[in-house]
Amino acid sequence: MGERAMKAAKRIAIAIAIYIGIVVAFESLIGFFQPANQTTLVITTTGGDGVPKDRVLAHLKSGGQSYVAANHWPRAWYERALKYPNVEATIEGEKAPYIAVPVTGEEHTRVDGEHSLPLPFRILTGFPPRYLLRLDPR
Repeated sequence: MGERAMKAAKRIAIAIAIYIGIVVAFESLIGFFQPANQTTLVITTTGGDGVPKDRVLAHLKSGGQSYVAANHWPRAWYERALKYPNVEATIEGEKAPYIAVPVTGEEHTRVDGEHSLPLPFRILTGFPPRYLLRLDPR
């Protein structure tokens, strides 16, 4: 490899490292601060240890149903909800029990399309795959 190619490879490696750093910093800040507003809810998941854990998430509404999405690489709450689907959610100040149901196929396509993520957000989060859960009242 020539000197010019080595310099180009080094610049590319530096750019990739900087991008990864930005994604990690952004994801860490979102996870730490958990910004809440009128379009969010708080989901409470409980794992096998019985310890409830809260996570602020965007409240997605479609067809009279409530949904939440795993839009980030850190998604322990999502894995807990899949394994232990009896969750609670605080929506507009009211806490209630729900069953977290994985969404696939046409329903996923519809809800994802209705609540698509802007490109700048996807860039900042490192283009994670998006998974949806429907919150069915228990």
